[in-house]
Amino acid sequence: MPEATVPQTTMPQATVIERSTLTCPHCGFAADETMPLDACQFFYECRGCGAMLRPKPGDCCVFCSWGTVPCPPIQLQRAVGAATQCCGPPASA
Repeated sequence: MPEATVPQTTMPQATVIERSTLTCPHCGFAADETMPLDACQFFYECRGCGAMLRPKPGDCCVFCSWGTVPCPPIQLQRAVGAATQCCGPPASA
């Protein structure tokens, strides 16, 4: 009996960078961190001065605000040419 085939959606290949260097805006301490792949990180405690970092207004997470690489959800959105919004309501038209 022939095997049934399941249709597949073709997505552009995107390489997600999983590490980003966060730099504290208060003391300048930099730390290489692993980013969550499926969520945004809203808080990060600086290991240099203990400040609690939060995203800048309009950014979804601390990696998008203070990191060398944006978070994986934003990287994937950019790879497919989608509007970059993450962890919030859709932008109004």
